Order: sequence, then C-alpha cells, then structure tokens
Amino acid sequence: MAHHAARIGETLLEVRDLKVWFPITEGLIRERHVGDVRAVDGVTFSLNRGETLGLVGESGCGKSTTGRAIVRLYKPTAGSILFDGQDVSGVEGAALRRLRRRFQMIFQDPYASLDPRMTAGGTIGEPLDVHEVGTKAERREKVRDLLSTVGLNPEYGNRYPHEFSGGQRQRIGVARALALDPDLIVADEPISALDVSIQAQVINLLERLQERLGLTYLFIAHDLSVVRHISDRIAVMYLGRIVELAPSRELNLRPLHPYSVALLSAVPIPDPKVERRRRRIILRGDVPSPVNPPTGCHFHTRCWLRERLGNPERCSAEIPALRELSTGHEVACHFAEDVDGSPEQIQSTGRGGAGTVPGGPGWNAIPGATSSDPGAYDDPLISDGPQPDVQLIPDSSMLLDLPDTRPVYPPRSDEA
Repeated sequence: MAHHAARIGETLLEVRDLKVWFPITEGLIRERHVGDVRAVDGVTFSLNRGETLGLVGESGCGKSTTGRAIVRLYKPTAGSILFDGQDVSGVEGAALRRLRRRFQMIFQDPYASLDPRMTAGGTIGEPLDVHEVGTKAERREKVRDLLSTVGLNPEYGNRYPHEFSGGQRQRIGVARALALDPDLIVADEPISALDVSIQAQVINLLERLQERLGLTYLFIAHDLSVVRHISDRIAVMYLGRIVELAPSRELNLRPLHPYSVALLSAVPIPDPKVERRRRRIILRGDVPSPVNPPTGCHFHTRCWLRERLGNPERCSAEIPALRELSTGHEVACHFAEDVDGSPEQIQSTGRGGAGTVPGGPGWNAIPGATSSDPGAYDDPLISDGPQPDVQLIPDSSMLLDLPDTRPVYPPRSDEA
C-alpha cells in the first residue's frame, strides 16, 4: 500500500467533457435513430490521489452513469477519461481488463450485486481468479484477510448472500472492490439501501480504509448530509452537467449556484435555532427530460434567480461555462455573483433571518473573520472545534390546541 501513500495529492483521474448518450430507436425490422437520452452531457472534473470527491444531485441527473463510464461499464459517447495520465475512454479487450485492476466499483444494491449461488469467499476471490493473482492457497488467505479487513469473521467465507444482513452484504461488496488493491474506488450510493445505523458503520469503514490504504473515492449519493461528512470536495450535478464544484465546507456554507442553494435548503440541520431561521426553496415545475433538455442553461426553466432578474435571455440562449470564481468555487451560472449574499442563500444555510446581509444584523459570522472569507460563516455541523450541547426548548407558538379525540368507552357491567 506504500505506493498509494507516496503519491498522495497527485492528479489520479481527470474527466474532460464526458458525454454518455443512449440512442433511441424505433421500428422492428428497420431500426431508425430518432433521438438520444443525454444522461451525461459534458462533465469535467479532476480527482487527486487520497481525495474523496462527492457527486450529488437528484435522481436521474446522471451521477451513476458518470461513475459507470469512468470504470468503463458504459462506453463514453464523447470526451476523455484520463486515469493516471492514460486516456481509458477508448481502451477495449485485454488492455481494459488489465486497467480494471486499478479501479473498482461498489454498487448501490448490496444484494443484487452479489451472485446468490456464490459464497462470500467465492465472490471476493473471483477478481483474484480472473486476474490470476497468486496461487490458490494465497488467494484463499487473501480472501480471509479481506473479510477481516472489512470487519467480518473470516469463517463467513463459506456462507451465501441470503445468510447475511444488508450491512454485511455491503461489506462483502467493499471487500470485493479491495481485492485487487485498486487506486480508485467508485462508490455508487453504497449506503442508500441500508438503514441509518448501518449507514454510519459503512461510512466509518470506508474512512478507515482510506486512511489505512491511501484510497481515492468518487462517492456518489443524493444525501448531502452524508456527502459533506465524507467528502473533501463536492460536485453538484443537474440534468447531465456539473453546475457547481467546491470544497465541502465552502459549498455547504456558501453555495453559489441557484440549484445548489435549493438543494441545501432541503437538508435538515439538527439545531432548532438554526433550523428556525431557514426557509425551504421549492423549485417550480418538473425536471426536464434528458431526451429534449432546455437550450442554454439546463436549469433556467426552474431557476428562482432568473425569475428575480427579469428572465434574461442569456440564460436560455447561452450554455454557461464551469468557471472559477474568486471564492474558489467552480460554478456554471452566468449570474453566480448575484447568488452570493442573497436572502435565499442566507436562509437556505440558516446563517441569519430574513433580510440579513453579510456583515449585517443577524449574520452568523465566526469571530475575527470577514464576510468575504469563505470560512466566515458558522455552521454547527461543519465548523471546527467542539460544539456546545444543543438544548431542545419547546416553543409554545408551534403547539396546536387539538381536541381530545380518544374514544370514550361505557363502563363494564361488573363496574357499574
């Protein structure tokens, strides 16, 4: 594992203008190409060794398709995927098989991704068999070590998937991904099918493995509260494109894309004082179809900022580039500067009440920091250092005087 740690910080993965389109055809005898589902439509980002990049967005935005294209389960339509300096977007056959030793995937459904007719040991050992790693005895010992690494009893290798709980099955999936000692692991919503207590166990396992083995993660999820806990940086996707990319802390405290603001407003904060200051931003309309996405900015049909600015024509006519701002955020919005300090941004993060402005009354600032500093905004979930205990104080204004609707039963005959 030393070769992983020795190069921490170097660029491992670079995705440039990645597109994954699925053709739509009609006709039984003679098929005609009538359109495309633009699942991924021009995604660009980089990932350093030892880093965790969170990829978030609502269902259908192209997160999982992006991950599957990176590990070449899907063939890219256009663009390039540079893995350790080598373009793997067009690699096929034996060369691709050799490359797959260096990047692996953890799938969303821990049961569907395991063969019910194979034991846990057989599943974990299959990559070792395919790539002919070591002797049979060495492979068996490697499987036992992997089971122990992910917190399972090595004797469980003879059991079948139905004999494990959901969390244990996902640990088997993690062990399988680790079998070939990869540099990159794409985790495609690895905890969404698990209950909350098991989610925490799997997240802690992934963090311990990263620290111990120097792993690099692309962590795909729709739960922002989980992503901001595990990620160094977060990329927000909408309808096949990345709309904002920033360090985890800065994006959660100071979102600069209208969609990121709306997404964060839906994440509850377990602090009643902060939560009382927040306001949910409800986006109008439905998510457009990736078969026929809007022209210009894909988000302009639902954008609250565009409506406030008087519906400028530029939003619907020109595709916004993912540009870097002075704050360090990369944002795909023509008017991102107007988001900073807006009431919607402030109220979605809970930094102040309605009408507060940076530096003004009610602004929740860290002492000694200026309003232009990305770290100047105090978030009880992200700010460094120990946090005070939260006291839940009942608010009488929130209580409703409801009638007592409990049924009244007549007395029994022996009590009359």
